Amino acid sequence: MANLNSQKKRNARNERERLENRRYTSAIKTYQRRLEDAVKAGDDAVADAEHLKLASMIDKAVAHGALHKNTGSRKKSRATRIRAGVSA
Repeated sequence: MANLNSQKKRNARNERERLENRRYTSAIKTYQRRLEDAVKAGDDAVADAEHLKLASMIDKAVAHGALHKNTGSRKKSRATRIRAGVSA
């Protein structure tokens, strides 16, 4: 348990930042799953929309520091391969 006020504030900030990072990563997983489902269903319009949302969310997560740049690139590459129908 923190004794100093500055450490208490830092702990609160760390928790807020952790939750924000979790929101990004959770949303990315959700969009990834939706993309896979749309591709399996053969719905091109929905798959294109989900791919755009996923790429945008990955870019935002990288910009905010929730994901490393290389991790974001890898996830976008995998999403593109899924969208193209190539086995990942």
